[in-house]
Amino acid sequence: MSYPGYPPSGGYPAFPGYPPTGQESVYPPAGQYTYPAVPGGYPPAGGGTYPAAPPSAGYPGSAGYPAPGGYPAPGSYPGAPQAGGMPPYPGAPTGPGFGVPPAGAGFGGYLQPPAQSYAGGGPAQIPVGYPGGQAPSPMPGLPAAIVQCTQGTIQAAPNFDAGRDAEILRKAMKGFGTDEQAIINVVANRSNDQRQKIKAAFKTMYGKDLIKDLKSELSGNVEELILALFMPSTYYDAWSLRHAMKGAGTQERVLIEILCTRTNQEIREIVNCYKSEFGRDIEQDIRADTSGHFERLLISMCQGNRDENQTVDYQKAQEDAQRLYQAGEGKLGTDESCFNMVLASRSFPQLKATVEAYSRIANRDLLSSIDREFSGNVERGLKTIVQCALNRPAFFAERLYYSMKGAGTDDSTLIRIIVTRSEIDLVQIKQMFTQMYQKTLATMIASDTSGDYRRLLLAIVGQ
Repeated sequence: MSYPGYPPSGGYPAFPGYPPTGQESVYPPAGQYTYPAVPGGYPPAGGGTYPAAPPSAGYPGSAGYPAPGGYPAPGSYPGAPQAGGMPPYPGAPTGPGFGVPPAGAGFGGYLQPPAQSYAGGGPAQIPVGYPGGQAPSPMPGLPAAIVQCTQGTIQAAPNFDAGRDAEILRKAMKGFGTDEQAIINVVANRSNDQRQKIKAAFKTMYGKDLIKDLKSELSGNVEELILALFMPSTYYDAWSLRHAMKGAGTQERVLIEILCTRTNQEIREIVNCYKSEFGRDIEQDIRADTSGHFERLLISMCQGNRDENQTVDYQKAQEDAQRLYQAGEGKLGTDESCFNMVLASRSFPQLKATVEAYSRIANRDLLSSIDREFSGNVERGLKTIVQCALNRPAFFAERLYYSMKGAGTDDSTLIRIIVTRSEIDLVQIKQMFTQMYQKTLATMIASDTSGDYRRLLLAIVGQ
């Protein structure tokens, strides 16, 4: 299928490498947990717990993000099982159960796109569906699954009229000067699907391409942000991957961010879109631009074939944890293919149970072990998968923080995450950001950006 107006003549500005020089998101060395525990954070203070639900009520299938209960952070993700009394990372298994996101007004269900749900847990319980009704004796503290919906900051506008919006945009760009605020008011308050309809209505009404008109009126970061908002979401991911591998150098962190965090259905759609829009095979491009164990991990991710059965097999979690220990900490050298097999194929709820089992076997969390056994891009890729199994919003909150930390801003990463998560889980990302960094996402964006670019970002993020 082809997306009208993409890529527009002249092409889009290339994404700068992530992160900019000197701003690499360096995970702290193993054993050093940089995320302070916040009162009321994960897990709930005072031992408060969430009611358990049968595992079958867990994550959505391929239509939504199988987002497990929480992401760990750099060397110590929020949610990684803790050893030695380190402060817990939001969403990590701690003690007998798993930490879960705090229930708040912002965690209501959201139907478009399909709601994501988190596996988390309260008191350790044996799920009703466990084979034989009994768990193996060496498995203390089995997490129960609960459903926790995620929510975007942008929702479909009620009483939507594509023709009226097209007319507003036409007036905003007609004549001398541009009414950027009018453009912001429309694009920040319409869903991606509604923006596609506005684009089609604009061409029908005026015989002109909306994207070309916007490019002629805008420039810099606000142009990149608005063009990203008008790209269909699958195309935007495919376009981001293409530009990460195009030309000299490769933006490996972009490949990791997209391929290691999307659902099976999303990955398959991205792979097909990449082929139809750019006439290229994404696997061949990955093989040409990467190598070794990192290449194999990305090829595994491209298959879009992760198990998405939401029922957790605790016996298998124990076996996988033992397998990972023997492939790394328990031997001289590392069996990288074992890590690839488990982390690329198991469902996210299953991986979360494996992470907790691993912490009991190895007396350290799996993220710390990956830190000790791997390095470079394959380390970052494996950590991203584990972090997604523990706390997806925390992973994106961390990426946003490092895109703005220090001198300069990695605007392409900031734009990409704000746009791609705006209808999925940006509400939860904002909550995690505040918990992890003691400042709001809006505050950091406001201090790091300016002009119409800042106004549009803040309109998407909300206060």
